[in-house]
Amino acid sequence: MFKVTMIGAGSVVFVKNLLTDILDFDQLREVTISLHDIDPERLETAGMMARWTAAQFKANPRIELHADRRAALEGADFVINMVQIGMHEATLIDFDIPRKYGLKQTIADTLGIGGIFRGLRTIPFMTALVADMRELCPDALLLNYTNPMSILTQAVYEAYPEQKVVGLCHNIQNTARDLAGYLGVPVDSLSYDCAGVNHMCWFMKLRIGAEDAYPRLWEASRDPEIVAKDKVRFELMRVFGRFISESSEHNAEYTPHFLRSDREIEHYDVPVDEYVRRSERNLRRYAETRRKLLAGEPFPIERSVEYGSLIIHAMVTGEARVIYGNVRNTNLITNLPENACVEVPILVDRNGLRPVHVGELPPELAGYCAPHVFVQDLTVKAALEGDAERVHRAAVLDRNTASVLSIRDIRSMVDEMIEAHGDAMPAGIARARRAAAA
Repeated sequence: MFKVTMIGAGSVVFVKNLLTDILDFDQLREVTISLHDIDPERLETAGMMARWTAAQFKANPRIELHADRRAALEGADFVINMVQIGMHEATLIDFDIPRKYGLKQTIADTLGIGGIFRGLRTIPFMTALVADMRELCPDALLLNYTNPMSILTQAVYEAYPEQKVVGLCHNIQNTARDLAGYLGVPVDSLSYDCAGVNHMCWFMKLRIGAEDAYPRLWEASRDPEIVAKDKVRFELMRVFGRFISESSEHNAEYTPHFLRSDREIEHYDVPVDEYVRRSERNLRRYAETRRKLLAGEPFPIERSVEYGSLIIHAMVTGEARVIYGNVRNTNLITNLPENACVEVPILVDRNGLRPVHVGELPPELAGYCAPHVFVQDLTVKAALEGDAERVHRAAVLDRNTASVLSIRDIRSMVDEMIEAHGDAMPAGIARARRAAAA
C-alpha cells in the first residue's frame, strides 16, 4: 500500500477529481489517502467527499483526516499541494489596490501584481511544507497544483534542491480540447509538442493523426465565430505563428497590449476582474457541495484531465507515460535562463520523472516568455531572502504593470499591498514593513 497526502484538502471538488482519477486505476485502489486542511469544516467536508467517491468505485482505500500537517505527511509517497493562502480575502486585496491605481487584471494568480503577491504569501508555506517533508517523507514526490505555478515550484527547488518536485497544470490539456473544437475533430485525434513556461507553452507541433494541423488552424482563424471565442490567443498566433496555452483571459494580462486601454479591452472582449467573480462562485460552489454531501445527493463522476494520477500510476506500476510538467531548466530549453522554471514534456516511470530536452525555442517565442521568467526569479529571491526591494523591481519589470503605471505609482502600489497583506508576507519583508511604520 502506498500513501498519497493531499494538502489543502478543503478544495473538495478537486479532491473528488483527483481521487476519481486515482481509483479509476485498479492497480491504485490499495492506497492510503491522507487529507489535511486547517479549516475543520472543510476538512470534514473533504472526508465526506473522499468516502463518497471511494464508494462509487466500490473501493476501500484507507482515508485519514488530519488537522495536523505533520501527521498527514508521515510516511507519504506522494504529496499533492492545492492550498490557497489567504483565500478570497487576499484575492480581493490583489485586485482592489491595483485597481485603485488604474491597473486592470483578469485572473492575477500567475503573473502580474496579483501573481507576485500570491507568490509572496505562499512561498513561506511552501518552504515550511517541504521542511516537514524532508523530515517525515524525504523520498516523497511533491506534486504542486497551487498557483503561481512557476514561482512556487522554483521556490521549492531553490530552497531545497534535493526535493523531488513537479508543478502540474491543465493549461496544455485544456488548450488541446479548445483546439480540437476549433478544428472540428475529437481531442484524442490530436497530438502535439509543447514547450515554454507555465500558462505560456507554445504548441510547436500540432497534428491530426499524421497530418500537420496548423494549415487547418490558420483556416479556422479566418472564421469570425471561432475567433470570437478566443480573441487574444488568435491575435497572438497571428503575431507569433504558433498557438499558446492557457486562455485568452490569462494571456491578456501577460502582455502590454490588451489591458492598456478601454478600447483594447472592448475590442478583445477581455473580462476584467474575472477571478474575483470566479472566487465568489467557488465559495458558493463549496457551500452547495457540502449541502449535497450532507443531504446524500450524488455528483457527476468522470476522469479529469489532470496529470497527477498518471504520474502516480507510472511510478507505482512502472508503466511509462509522457506528461507535461514544470521543472528546473537544466538546459532543457536552451534559450531561456538556466534554473528558470519551464514547462516541458516529462517521461515518467518507476524511476521517477525525466524531463525531455527541447532545445531552442524560436526567438520570438522565447522572447515572449523570457520577461516573465525574470519577474518570477525576482519574486522567489525576494521571498527567500526577505528583500522588499526585489518586490519593487519585479513589479516594475512586469509587462502589463509597466504599460499603465509610472515607476513612482508602482512603488506606492507595492508598498500599499505589502502593508495590506501584513504578516502573510515573508518574514523579512514583514519585518521591514513594521520597521518602516515605526
